[in-house]
Amino acid sequence: MSKDIGITVKKAENFSEWYTQIVTKAGLADYAGIKGFMVLMPYGYSIWERIREFIDRRIKKEGHKNAYFPALIPESFLRKEAEHFSGFVPEVFWVTHAGDEPLSDRLAVRPTSETIAYDSYSRWIKSWRDLPLLLNFWNSVLRAEIKMTKPFIRTSEYLWQEGHTVHATKEEADREVMLILGIYRELMEDMLAIPVLAGRKTDRDKFVGALYTTTLEALMPDGKALQMGTSHNLGQNFSIPFGIKYVGKDENEHYAWQTSWGASWRLIGAAIMVHGDDKGLVLPPKVAPIQIVAIPIYYTEDERKPVYEEIEEVSSLLGQEGFAVHVDDREQYTPGWKFNEWEMKGVPLRIEIGPRDIEKKQVTLVRRDTFDRIQIARERVVEETGKILDEMQRNLFQRAKGFLEAKTNTTASYDEFKRMLEDGGFIKTCWCGDTGCEAQIKDETGADIRLIPFEREKLFSKCVRCGKEPQEVAYFARAY
Repeated sequence: MSKDIGITVKKAENFSEWYTQIVTKAGLADYAGIKGFMVLMPYGYSIWERIREFIDRRIKKEGHKNAYFPALIPESFLRKEAEHFSGFVPEVFWVTHAGDEPLSDRLAVRPTSETIAYDSYSRWIKSWRDLPLLLNFWNSVLRAEIKMTKPFIRTSEYLWQEGHTVHATKEEADREVMLILGIYRELMEDMLAIPVLAGRKTDRDKFVGALYTTTLEALMPDGKALQMGTSHNLGQNFSIPFGIKYVGKDENEHYAWQTSWGASWRLIGAAIMVHGDDKGLVLPPKVAPIQIVAIPIYYTEDERKPVYEEIEEVSSLLGQEGFAVHVDDREQYTPGWKFNEWEMKGVPLRIEIGPRDIEKKQVTLVRRDTFDRIQIARERVVEETGKILDEMQRNLFQRAKGFLEAKTNTTASYDEFKRMLEDGGFIKTCWCGDTGCEAQIKDETGADIRLIPFEREKLFSKCVRCGKEPQEVAYFARAY
């Protein structure tokens, strides 16, 4: 593969350019004709479909159903929850006209669906018998990201799912928050092979309008944190202004408790960054739309037919066992070209079959994560392929987990805190709990509190910045 087609920079030397090249050259996405927007190409969309299928299956198993709400939201709806409105106004795209006629009530292009959904919820919910209401929406949202954009990570429009549930009590809402966070963690660690830290956001950084926010945070190879998914208990902050109430078993009227939660195509960007190498994308087998690419190798026309027959038969066997197999039978490209192209696309496993493989009754397998070449007996191809893909999935997770652990440090000194930040990673330290101190740390260092662990950790010093009595052990990092 020629240099201008392959990845031309090294991950360790120019991380940002390396990432952009993988996104475009691996055929995941392209830049759109409007600043801040991108086109999700078929290969990238197929990865999103794998993520979507996982979430969809897991939440439906827990009783959730999918619905859809309009993309345009009246400004009067947004204003019903003051904190929510003030938090989103800087990011909102507004529709001000219908044709040539000005609108009396501006319409926001959906930055998130709380307000448009909860207007309907107030009409749907009347009795305790209507609860819980467990809905999820698959859609896109628009938030004006003009200053800094990065494909998948920060764009003005992105695909996601957003769950919006209604419950009778705070305890039920609390359980919902943690149930969803557990599903997200399973997706990230078991499917995407990305280890995450779990905890809650500070009041300064929680979702606007929420009672509290829980989060899953990952660490990227450049040392920056990435918020992977969040789950919020909204309390009664929306049910009161929107009139979402029910008559309970006690025959009294009560305001409901609500949750919202979401994960986006940002997860694709995380997988690119965490697992990719200097040759391109490296996809964990569980999320790869093509798990195995089969490439025929022959040198004469006489060899062509038996090689193709064998590769079709082997591919069919693997397909019948549930593996996602693609046979690259393009005649216009050499095997070497195909090897490089599929390595750039991150396909986990390559099968090569040539005349000598047929003669020896074997197949040759090449792992994308280690580039190990493995010859296995033809009759063991299904069994051994499954074992290799499982080992690859574990290897990618353990590799990323080792990096996370190595880049998570502890300090009680603000000077050391600032030095550690230059090397990137999470920094565990003590914090006084004051939002003003938190804001000053952000202003002075560019780092913020990514999470407070769910299980309270032992305090080991004064507040890292102000020296006051500590309230929490917090995990700081610079972030995307």
